[in-house]
Amino acid sequence: MSASLFLGPLVINYALIGQPAFEKFGNFFPPQTAQICEASDGILFGAVTKGGILELRQHFDFFTNLRPVRPFETLLHKSSLQSQKIQGLDILFVRELVSGIYFGPSGRERDENGSYGYHTMKYYDWEISRIARVALQKAKERRGLLTVAHKENALPQIPWSHLVQDEAKHFPDVVVEPMLVDNLAMQLVREPKRFDVILAGNLFGDILSDIGGALVGSIGLLPSASINDRGFGLYEAIHGTAPDIAGKGIANPLGTMGAVALMLQQWGETHAATHLIQAIETVLALGYRTADLAPQGEEILVNTENLTELIIQQLSELALANKE
Repeated sequence: MSASLFLGPLVINYALIGQPAFEKFGNFFPPQTAQICEASDGILFGAVTKGGILELRQHFDFFTNLRPVRPFETLLHKSSLQSQKIQGLDILFVRELVSGIYFGPSGRERDENGSYGYHTMKYYDWEISRIARVALQKAKERRGLLTVAHKENALPQIPWSHLVQDEAKHFPDVVVEPMLVDNLAMQLVREPKRFDVILAGNLFGDILSDIGGALVGSIGLLPSASINDRGFGLYEAIHGTAPDIAGKGIANPLGTMGAVALMLQQWGETHAATHLIQAIETVLALGYRTADLAPQGEEILVNTENLTELIIQQLSELALANKE
């Protein structure tokens, strides 16, 4: 991996998950994959079409999902009203990742009224409290504002606001702002720069952070880091799968590269992370774009592989410059 230009040698092991793992091992998250992950310093994750990801998150208790939303300055057009709205935007979504509706009891049943399905949103108070402490600490390190996404008018048995306020007693410098999730979604579109850190449960965090992709120009730009209480992490783009474009060379690799930068930062390798982001910014400044970024004017449309090669080349040039 090119970041090794600033780190020294990296040992990269590959493991199967999802449908390819099921076809080979009869398991979406096989023990072989778990063992490889357990022996690693971090997990760089691709995307799966079916199965495996929830099991992986739960296996390592990756309860903290961090999703930073910042625009690349080189993608902003000075004449664009949208660009003016998001210039200087810096939001951190903190999403609870191993509980809630994705992990609650679910199934298909039938009664006298017919067939039906159900998914249960279940949260222990301690699960909300522990992710609240993470979000409050992040807000303390940033601008001191924590917005809590909730729907307590309709879901009063899951008291996010009350539990976060209890934890906030230990963070007197942080302002806690509970906000109904539907209003929060609207305000993200209308006035995104008013937000600093946004805390949300699993379902709401999944949906709200995708709005961040729309704000900065493409969901393909956004990375994420999922961390457990030992500091061990899983790093991936937030966009998930897109089977309809598989093999066409039009996917945006920048979300995954951003996830690598988050991994390097978690390891304390800030120098390498900074150079990776610098290489991306330089290539974007030269006008290169993948299809999702809707190239206009003098911008140059390139495929996934081309953009990746250009960034690797830029990293190599930065490494040489640092040796001189």
